[in-house]
Amino acid sequence: MSGSATLKLPALPATISVSETFVFTSVLLFGPAAGTLIVALDALVISLWSLRHQNPLYKIFFNVFALPVAIWVGSQIFFLMAGIQPLVRHSETQPIGALLLPLLCFTLSYFLLNSSIIAVAIALERGVSAFRIWRENFAWISLNYFGGASVAALLVSYTRNLEFSQLAIIVPLLLVSYLTFATAMGRAEDTNRHLVQLNQLYMSTIETLAMAIDAKDQITHGHIRRVQMYAIGLARELGVSDETQIKAIEAAALLHDMGKLAVPDYILNKPGPLSTAEFSRMKRHASIGAEILSSIEFPYPVVPIVRHHHENWDGSGYPDGLKGTEIPIGARVLSVVDCFDALTSDRPYRRRLTDDEALRTLRERRGVMYDPLIIDTFITAYPKLAATVRAEEEAAKHLFFEIAQSAVPSPSSSIAQPTYDRGSVSSAVITIDQLLRSARDVTGLDDLVFYEYSKLGGDLIVVSAIGERSHLFLKEKLAIGERVTGWVAANRTAVVNSDSRLELESTGQSVASTKCTALPILNGDELLGVLTAFAPPGVRFADQDVSLTVWQNLSGAFR
Repeated sequence: MSGSATLKLPALPATISVSETFVFTSVLLFGPAAGTLIVALDALVISLWSLRHQNPLYKIFFNVFALPVAIWVGSQIFFLMAGIQPLVRHSETQPIGALLLPLLCFTLSYFLLNSSIIAVAIALERGVSAFRIWRENFAWISLNYFGGASVAALLVSYTRNLEFSQLAIIVPLLLVSYLTFATAMGRAEDTNRHLVQLNQLYMSTIETLAMAIDAKDQITHGHIRRVQMYAIGLARELGVSDETQIKAIEAAALLHDMGKLAVPDYILNKPGPLSTAEFSRMKRHASIGAEILSSIEFPYPVVPIVRHHHENWDGSGYPDGLKGTEIPIGARVLSVVDCFDALTSDRPYRRRLTDDEALRTLRERRGVMYDPLIIDTFITAYPKLAATVRAEEEAAKHLFFEIAQSAVPSPSSSIAQPTYDRGSVSSAVITIDQLLRSARDVTGLDDLVFYEYSKLGGDLIVVSAIGERSHLFLKEKLAIGERVTGWVAANRTAVVNSDSRLELESTGQSVASTKCTALPILNGDELLGVLTAFAPPGVRFADQDVSLTVWQNLSGAFR
């Protein structure tokens, strides 16, 4: 009956009952075997009672077979120290003073073994510190054990036969114990619920700030999401089990570029390498981000991670020139995954590196820019981390697709759909071809392509291509954001001297590394299309070049 009166521990998949009094009594009266059997029966009752919560079968076996070990060991200690046989074999009651020290050791050993076994099991299941689980959730439960042992000692010391009047005294004590623990754990559960809600509020604020960063820094859109997943996974691989530290890394990964809100757009979205002055201004984003976030009282150390995520292992980083373990562990983790994701992402001024090339770069910077242990752990765990990130991104894309599909108006919708006149398009193509041929003759460029923006499909369609590789572009269709041309369309920003392989490799052709330039064609804020040009080998576009001037004039003709 007492085994069915269970209480769930807050935030843990574990329960306790008020049966400890009967467990201790059975051991004192009948010996270790009886006590072990009672605990096994108690564990079975609790497990069956919890079947409504769909406890897996292995947990039931664990409760029935692992937990009785604790009472068997504890009871052996008691009888060894007391030097007596089970009390049922004695004709007279034993004085409580003679049993006090053995009973204290019995209770302490039983509690420590029982709670430790459960804490280790939960720790293995969750991948966290067993001692931390024990300290935060089990230490105070010792009162239940010592209370049960005290009542049991009174029973066996002052009575031989359990009468109704004595039972009338014991039952209220057990009831008071049960209600006291129920009230205490109810308050603890309310506190935990409040902390969860508070954490959700913090994370909602962080997500909102992260959206602002994403919108400002268009080149690295999506970068902070991947960095967050890599950072949390890498921290756990390194053995970081402190949830406060994990939460700090989770938040800092989203907010590490907060300081970019104070960096001018022309620097953030510059389609080429930064000048020395521009890079000096960009470097300020780490300290500015920390200053912005310092006004928020986070319940975990976010600000130090944000401030120091560009520090180097050898002390050559910024803003404070920290080195080695002076750099917070969260910042060291973040710097590695931040670099890796940047290397494996396309930029308008360079093509992305393959995963192997990026890992090789990290290995070269090991011990110079980055913590050697973190580099080694990241390289070892990368296949698993990458699979997790890809799975999350695919799930996000699937969700976005479902939302987008639900937003498409039905054919019967009263919203007017854009239409195109085939005759006018044909005549326009002739004019565009002539313009592109003239521009190619003047500039000496290799290939010229004009992509028209289709409002109907929301993509870019080639309507004219001039040059030796024009056949690669005819009938081509690009999504907004795809390749250099799609990036220009998405951001309404010109890209000059990008690596042409970013634009051409998806065609399946082996191409040399040359330069390409893409300009958005706008009518006010309305996107009309994109002009893309490819320079001959060894030729770069420059603001003062005649070729670029002619090209810009040509783009104006389309307006």
